[in-house]
Amino acid sequence: MDTRRKELAEFLQAMRQRGVPEAFGFPSGARRRTQGLRREEVAQLANISATWYTWIEQGREVNVSAEALDRLALALKLSKSERTYLFDMADRRDPQAHINEADTAPETLINMLESIQIPAYIMGRTWDLLAWNQPAETLFYGWLDNWQESANPNLLRYVFMHPQAKQFVVNWELRARRLVAEFRADCRSRLEEPALQKLVNELTLANPEFDRFWKQHDVLERQGGQREFNHPKLGLISYQQVTLRPVEQEQLKLVLLQPEAIISA
Repeated sequence: MDTRRKELAEFLQAMRQRGVPEAFGFPSGARRRTQGLRREEVAQLANISATWYTWIEQGREVNVSAEALDRLALALKLSKSERTYLFDMADRRDPQAHINEADTAPETLINMLESIQIPAYIMGRTWDLLAWNQPAETLFYGWLDNWQESANPNLLRYVFMHPQAKQFVVNWELRARRLVAEFRADCRSRLEEPALQKLVNELTLANPEFDRFWKQHDVLERQGGQREFNHPKLGLISYQQVTLRPVEQEQLKLVLLQPEAIISA
């Protein structure tokens, strides 16, 4: 038995045994010889075969679909962390993983930005900037410093649609291509989301270079490293970028830009 199947089997058994029968609509009584729920009861709640469920708990080689895992998670009343663990052990993608994720930054994180002395901003699910600090406004002069619109600014819209972006971002084509590859990797499990499709369609129609990069299907994990900008007031400036993800809301990204030097004025 491989490690994942063993962990999945033991995890389901532990979740079943912790269940209180009355909380799931089953009578308790002295005749119960097993702790928690019976296997047959879990199978009934999840609308699956009792034999098939038993095989899963025994660690046999059975193909467990995402739909069956979803029913098991609901039947056993798993928490978000437990549900994620269940799908990971079964090597399946959770179809509900991103449905309830709000694209808003917590107040504690927004307040933290004010105490950060270097450019910093928070990005959401489709790379909207949900909040940023004063140093970020100074860096992105002509974009964030004058933002008046009701919708949040979006990093991809800036890079591919803002008139100053090609002059501002050093090695624009290289950075833009990498950005699209990072965006595709970041959104790989939710490409069907309407907001994401709307953004991609908008950028495809607005910029042939985005269309070309997107159709290349390059995939890169978001990385840090050196970022250089031709600032209209400060000249050529260089930063080291670091991207962090809050544990509570992993769809958010806190981007920090540590200044290296003013290369020329």
